[in-house]
Amino acid sequence: MEEDRLYAWGRRIRAFRKLKGYTQKELARALHVSVSVLGAVERGYKAPSPEFLAEIAQVLEVDLQELKGDMDQENGERGDNDDASNRPY
Repeated sequence: MEEDRLYAWGRRIRAFRKLKGYTQKELARALHVSVSVLGAVERGYKAPSPEFLAEIAQVLEVDLQELKGDMDQENGERGDNDDASNRPY
């Protein structure tokens, strides 16, 4: 179940990145992370922290709720319960 959620996050981030015309390299640079970290998040291998999601939304100039979509409601979570070990940076 968690793997499906991570994959869905990654797909949403990737879709918005492409919609806004960013390459992985460009977005990673703007977020001050490596391309491999961003790629791992987009592929669902790493969980994006709430702070990282907020940074992504800011750089892509989209509303955080728009980026989240209905992800929080799918599992009945608010999305701000973060485990520091899952942070992508």
